[in-house]
Amino acid sequence: MRRHGYRSGVTDDRLNPLQRDEAIATLSTTSAQEPLDLLVIGGGVVGTGAALDAASRGLSVALVEQRDLAAGTSSRSSRLAHGGLRYLENREFGLVHEALTERGLLLDRIAPHLVSPLPFVMPLAGRAWEKTYVGAGVTLYDVLSRVGAYGGTLPRPRTLSRAAVLGVAPSLAGGAVKGGVRFHDAQIDDARHTVATARTAVAHGAAVVTRCRAVGALTQPAPDGDDRVVGAVVEVDGRTIEVHARAVLAATGVWTDESKALFGAADDSSQVRQAKGVHLIVPRDRIRSTTAIITRTPTSVLFLLPWGDKWLVGTTDTDYDGDLADPRATATDVDYLLEQANHWLEPPLTRSDIVGVYCGLRPLVAAQLAQGSDPGTAELSREHVVLRPRPGLVMIAGGKYTTYRVMARDAVDAVVAERTAYVGGEPAPCRTDEIPLVGADGYADLWPARARLAREWGVPDEVVVHLLRRHGDRAGRVVDILAEDPSLGERLHPAAPYLAAEVVVAVRDEGARTVEDVLVRRTRVALETADVGRACLPRVVGLMARELGWDAARCDAETQRYLQDWPDSWQQEIAETQDE
Repeated sequence: MRRHGYRSGVTDDRLNPLQRDEAIATLSTTSAQEPLDLLVIGGGVVGTGAALDAASRGLSVALVEQRDLAAGTSSRSSRLAHGGLRYLENREFGLVHEALTERGLLLDRIAPHLVSPLPFVMPLAGRAWEKTYVGAGVTLYDVLSRVGAYGGTLPRPRTLSRAAVLGVAPSLAGGAVKGGVRFHDAQIDDARHTVATARTAVAHGAAVVTRCRAVGALTQPAPDGDDRVVGAVVEVDGRTIEVHARAVLAATGVWTDESKALFGAADDSSQVRQAKGVHLIVPRDRIRSTTAIITRTPTSVLFLLPWGDKWLVGTTDTDYDGDLADPRATATDVDYLLEQANHWLEPPLTRSDIVGVYCGLRPLVAAQLAQGSDPGTAELSREHVVLRPRPGLVMIAGGKYTTYRVMARDAVDAVVAERTAYVGGEPAPCRTDEIPLVGADGYADLWPARARLAREWGVPDEVVVHLLRRHGDRAGRVVDILAEDPSLGERLHPAAPYLAAEVVVAVRDEGARTVEDVLVRRTRVALETADVGRACLPRVVGLMARELGWDAARCDAETQRYLQDWPDSWQQEIAETQDE
């Protein structure tokens, strides 16, 4: 196998133990006299996006995350970069246009290795008004993606006859299908995108620390009597550190209300309401279609989305009141999704087809409602809000994954206003629309050269595609590790496409510190295999031990923690959860 010197030579974007130690040292050396410009709390896509935005403007920035990057909502989405076709019915034209503009940036500039065009078909049942109504909506959606937007131009939509629908999606063979509309959106690898955003922030000077929890606020008296937030107390690796900062940004998603309480913020103008979204994972051969499928349901939208050698079937949109760190699907959720999918599919899906189930929470902003008003979560807007509940404290809530960069920009603009009032000066404006994420810069040159790369790297064509789509121009990092140890070219799990070498990269470059980090977010083995990744658990533990210096006791503890946290099947997971 030929060793490959990967593009750009950048080494300071890697998330690894050395980088983490240096970031903790940065937290430890702050003081009231020498504070950070910004402390970001929350390692989801908005928090990492804000860290990148602020660092690229020249601010000194640190980000702390209580668990792992993308451990919450940012790894549990429908994995779509889309405008939100259904929001047009609520006349949220501005939100849709904004999201479609961001979709174009992601496709063409920011993360083309992690975001790709995805064709959709929307089957129609043949009601007289339906084709005209849906066709007009999809046409408007397409127009909004082109007017004043950057790049990401996708094929124009068109209406289809019943025969044409069945030609692209034979599984839509039920009698309900009378025609359809075909259009394009985009698919995103959400967890890897969040990690790439964090790495890019580090490359611009941000200090990123995972497994670091904010436990209190630092304040100082202000002349008007409302104490100013000047940092936070954090706990990391058994230590308590006072982190001083001119401004604190809480980008904590579904934990926004908890963050308000932590910082003593009395602003009750907006509250976060958790909406639960459940997805099923089924084998690719159970749905015969060359295109994704979308249709309305009584309470949400049904997506059938190709994902590697699997399909994602989702989603629900219901209120949730439970453990924010570990939301679970219920038997009712599973049966609802099967029922909605089977309204269109022939042959129908059954529980025995399901390989995995995952559940995420959408943090929707519910402004104080009129008395007697109680809209369902599907009716709540996906707009975001920036809150400034105390001097020195900024909070960002709501929004949708696709518009994370705009959310981060708006939040950092508020931080800049706080900082300017505090110390004066004016940082540079936002420029994240011009910054490719780690892996994106050389991707456009590598993708057309796939056949040549397969010969040079000594791997099959499908492995080159897999590596480029996950690592972009950093794919050579995996190849270099294969050159060191060719045995790492084997599949990590027989039922999943990930290579053993990717475990090493996850630790050396991507900030993975636990088995769950690797099997749930850096790869999706836990979600995409019927045994929840247990067949490869010993190997993952062994590889991580070699990289991180774990002894036998630590290896056993990591193994037991994974076995405890991840039941050996999706059926067991929902069996332990009571229906709502």
